[in-house]
Amino acid sequence: MANKTHLGIGATIALLVAAYFGIDLNQPTDQSEQHPSQDSRTETKQLEQVQTEQRAELQNKKNQDQQTQHQYQQNSSRNRHGSQVIQQSFQRKLSNVQVQSVGKVKAVLRDDNEGSRHQKFILKLDNGLTVLVAHNIDLAPRIENLNKGDTVEFFGEYEYSHQGGVIHWTHHDPQKRHEDGWLKHNGRTYQ
Repeated sequence: MANKTHLGIGATIALLVAAYFGIDLNQPTDQSEQHPSQDSRTETKQLEQVQTEQRAELQNKKNQDQQTQHQYQQNSSRNRHGSQVIQQSFQRKLSNVQVQSVGKVKAVLRDDNEGSRHQKFILKLDNGLTVLVAHNIDLAPRIENLNKGDTVEFFGEYEYSHQGGVIHWTHHDPQKRHEDGWLKHNGRTYQ
C-alpha cells in the first residue's frame, strides 16, 4: 500500500514539474510529427507584429519628447531674451517693442470696460520688473481662472511706463496691420 501511495505522489510531482516547465506530456515523441501547428505560427506572427508596433510607438514617443524638449528650450531662450529686451526698453524708456517672455501673476485686476474691454493683471518677470498686461477681450478670449502665482507666457508689444511697462497687442489683429500676439496659460493659447 505504501508503494502505491509513493507512486501517486511521484506522479503528481511529475505532473506539477511538467506543468511548471511547460512540458506537454501529450506531445508526440517522434521527431517527424513535431511540426509547428498553423495556430502557433499565427501566434508567432501576431506576437512579432505587436512587438514591432510597440517599438514603433516607443520611437514615436521618443521623437515627440525630443521635439517637445527642443520647443521648450527655444521658448525658454526666447523668454530669457524677451526679459532682457524688456529690461533694456525700460532703462531706455522705449515703447512699441515686440517681445516674448513669461512672468508670474502678481495681481489680478478688475477688467477695464471703457472703450475696448481689457482683462488686466500684473506679471513679475524674472528680471525683477513688473508689467501690466492689458489683454483685449473684445478680440480674444479672456483667461479663465487666472490666479495670483500662475505663470503666463506672452507675445505682445511693450510700452514703457515708470512703473515697469505695459504689454498689449496680446491678440490677433483682425485688420492684419499688426503682428498677432498671444497669451499662454495652463497649456492653452489665447489670441
